[in-house]
Amino acid sequence: MSPFLWDQHCCLPLSAAARIADLARYPAGSYLSVNVGYSRQSTTDCLALLRRFRSEALADSRFRLAGTLEDIGRPDTIALAFDLEDAGPLGGDLGNVARFYDLGVRSLLPTYNHANAAGCGCLDADDTGLTRYGRDLIGTLNEVGMFADGSHCSRLTGLDIADSSTAPMIYSHSNFAALWDHPRNITDEQARACAATGGVIGINGVGIFLGCNAADERGERIVAMARHIEYGAELVGIEHVGVGSDYSFDAEDFNAELRQNPEAFSESYTRWGPLQWVPPEDLIGAADLPGLDEVLAGRGFSAADRAAVFGENFRRVARRVRQG
Repeated sequence: MSPFLWDQHCCLPLSAAARIADLARYPAGSYLSVNVGYSRQSTTDCLALLRRFRSEALADSRFRLAGTLEDIGRPDTIALAFDLEDAGPLGGDLGNVARFYDLGVRSLLPTYNHANAAGCGCLDADDTGLTRYGRDLIGTLNEVGMFADGSHCSRLTGLDIADSSTAPMIYSHSNFAALWDHPRNITDEQARACAATGGVIGINGVGIFLGCNAADERGERIVAMARHIEYGAELVGIEHVGVGSDYSFDAEDFNAELRQNPEAFSESYTRWGPLQWVPPEDLIGAADLPGLDEVLAGRGFSAADRAAVFGENFRRVARRVRQG
């Protein structure tokens, strides 16, 4: 029996082209955190997209809006919540954290690659960490019951989140720099600081963050995800590792943006060619090659270990963070 899957970050197009129905590629019973905006979107943009996603999900019996933890893991439906990949969509108003929470946003990261009012991003040469506003943001996330997320943030910003947060922080979709030295991957120090809060690191399946981005390296990406999970388990303990696939249903749009706006992502993103991902069906397992679950089993991970990584770790930490 495949483990319950909690995917802490995946992406639909942030446009009218988005279709909630595409998420049905995930197995029934899964929980998905779906992005509704990053640094380029305004508060109005994100609210409009969020309301449309909610409306589509409510109209499709395959999905359930995960207002509470009791809505998660029902075998007949895919549970959905949402996340923001930057503080910019708050419009500088911390009161919007509760507003987004009420509409199903359960995770927010302060910065997306580059510095903003909250702190520094992973592509900034000058890393000064969280600002005072950024620390106030982390306090507000704690109060509302939303995950404080260090993915895409600078290394010092991630450490400052761990230092500031009174609840477990997460890295929703970040891999380990010790295995592949990309600026989007996190250091061992960041991982230990996250684990010290009680948090979880979600390993992603993006080729450029795994070191195998060629179109014909699909199987290699699954094995690389397993290596990062294994490394994290050895570094901070199996209870602090999960899955945040970062699978992009907007792959064509995102790759077009990389081509058209290389200055927004840096050469560390653009020099590998079109981005490749581990798709949802390869996490639990497709027919034509071993999925991540099977690869982990082959590396000696027990059924209980795999269940923890695939979902139970994030579910446990969510109980500590959320208000409902």
